Amino acid sequence: MKLLTKLSLLACLALFSFSCSTDSMDDKVDAITAENLVLPATKTIEIEILELINNHRLSEGLNPLNNMTVIKSTAYSHTDYMVDNQAVSHENFFARSNYLKANAGAKRVSENVAYGFTSADSVVKAWMKSEGHRKNIEGDYTDFEISAEQDVDGRWYYTNIFIKK
Repeated sequence: MKLLTKLSLLACLALFSFSCSTDSMDDKVDAITAENLVLPATKTIEIEILELINNHRLSEGLNPLNNMTVIKSTAYSHTDYMVDNQAVSHENFFARSNYLKANAGAKRVSENVAYGFTSADSVVKAWMKSEGHRKNIEGDYTDFEISAEQDVDGRWYYTNIFIKK
C-alpha cells in the first residue's frame, strides 16, 4: 500500500476514533424519555476517567465537577446506542441535551465520545490532545458523568457528558 494511502487511512481512523459535541448541534430526533434510561453499575475504568478529568481540572485551578445519576443514565443510553450500531457518533445529541436541560437543570451541555481506547489514561490523553475535547474538559461546567461499555468483541465505547447548572 502506498504511503499516501496509508496516511489517509490513518487520518480517517484518527478522526472517527473520538469526537466532541456542544449544544450548538441540531439533531432532528425523537426526545429521550425517562422510562428508557438505565443506570448500570459503575466500572473501574469510569471512576478512573472521572478522577483523571477532575485531577486535571484541579491542576488548572478549575473547580472539580460533581457526578449526577441523570447524566450517567443519559451517557449510558448513548454509549449503548453506539455499541449497538458499532459506530462512534453524536447522533441524538440534541435530544440528550434537551433531556438534561429539562431533568437536570442544565443550562449548557457538551459531550466527548470515543472508541477503541483500552484504558482511562489513553482515552483522557487523546481527549486532552484535541482542542475541542480539551475545551469541554476544561470548560465552565458544574457536573459530569461517563459511560464506558464494551461491544461483543471487547472494543470500548465512551460517552462523557458535561453540564453547567
